[in-house]
Amino acid sequence: MDAAFAQVEALVFDMFGTVVDWRESVATGVSTHLRDYLPSLDAHEFADMWRAEYQPAMEQIRNGSRPFTRLDVLHRENLETVLDRLDIEPSTIPSSVLDETNLTWHCLDPWPDAVSGLTRLKTRFIIAPLSNANVRLALDVAKRAHLPWDAILGAEVAGAYKPEPAAYLRTVEILGLQPDQVAMVAAHNSDLAAAQAVGLRTAFVHRPTEHGPGQTIDLEPVGDWDVVANDFEDLADRLV
Repeated sequence: MDAAFAQVEALVFDMFGTVVDWRESVATGVSTHLRDYLPSLDAHEFADMWRAEYQPAMEQIRNGSRPFTRLDVLHRENLETVLDRLDIEPSTIPSSVLDETNLTWHCLDPWPDAVSGLTRLKTRFIIAPLSNANVRLALDVAKRAHLPWDAILGAEVAGAYKPEPAAYLRTVEILGLQPDQVAMVAAHNSDLAAAQAVGLRTAFVHRPTEHGPGQTIDLEPVGDWDVVANDFEDLADRLV
């Protein structure tokens, strides 16, 4: 085991992009639910546009201009924003269809190594998501994808969205641990930087196709992370 992890008791995981392949999953769901209403739909482009609204929506909460709001609600609002950007009046699509489309985020497929790697890591550590997902979203993804979490921790448990320090520190507190007893596992350098800044250990996992074949960000670790792994199986090889 890596020496930096000798005192680590829990691994907490970014979910979107690190554990699950949100882009392919959302594109599939969008195509299923909206194809009849948007015959020229490029489902992957739509998924990218929808995801692009993710950070701006949470920033309204982080900067205090809006009370804490669950991600399910933000995703539903962002869905209508994307339709508006495409010059499609949301009211032309039945609300029930938009609601079903929004639940696409509850039906995300894991990366091929995720379940087996998590299962191995679970033999040594407490494992749980530290995600901006709300609890019900994270729970539905876990049940569908058979993710073997020890606990389901959503953003409303911490009452904060990453990369706010409270998102990490309140999760650590809920687990009854100290920051250096918890490691953040993510495919995103910015997430690891925020976790490291408040004392958590860090593990970078490569996910070079999270944003599709033309991905340009997070292709390599750019911080002084404690561990760098190719995937969850490689991470388990290093830590278990």
